[in-house]
Amino acid sequence: MSPVPDPDRGSPSDFGPLSFQLVLLRRMADHQPGLVEDALRELGVDRSEMREANRRWQAMLHSPRRRGAGARYRSVLGPPETVGERRVGDLTFEALTWPVPLWPDLRFEVLAAPGGAIWNEWLVRAPGAAAPALRTAGDLLPWSCTVDEVARAFAPARPMEGTAPTRWQLAFTTPEGERVAEFTWGLFQRLL
Repeated sequence: MSPVPDPDRGSPSDFGPLSFQLVLLRRMADHQPGLVEDALRELGVDRSEMREANRRWQAMLHSPRRRGAGARYRSVLGPPETVGERRVGDLTFEALTWPVPLWPDLRFEVLAAPGGAIWNEWLVRAPGAAAPALRTAGDLLPWSCTVDEVARAFAPARPMEGTAPTRWQLAFTTPEGERVAEFTWGLFQRLL
């Protein structure tokens, strides 16, 4: 039995913010199934709705009539909360962010290159939200920090290829020694 949808979250059937959160959770379920189960209860949905949201998302991504990524995110998440510029090396990207109700201290960020190609899409800390204090490997708790926060806390860090799309790995040194962390959609999942 599905809960009555909250109009601010959308519902899995209309593919709005709620369904998008389920897509994020689907990829995280491989590494943090307990946290995902808790999140599904909080959202008032079950695993079958998460799988269906992911199926529909994949169909959107691979449709012959697919929209550009920027238009796709706007149609699913609505107008961005913020639009700005971000420089990475010599390149300037348009940075768009949306709130993610499941993680109120985070924002979903899309970096678009000139011409609209998406360079990156992940969770980042919301402006003004406090980041966790990261000093040791023990401070790295699942879903507590982002790629950028870990890279800054344990600089210099070395980005590595992830095991699947939307996954990143980061190699760095803590007081305890060399570590590799895995992130999904930019959110810390586990130490390898």
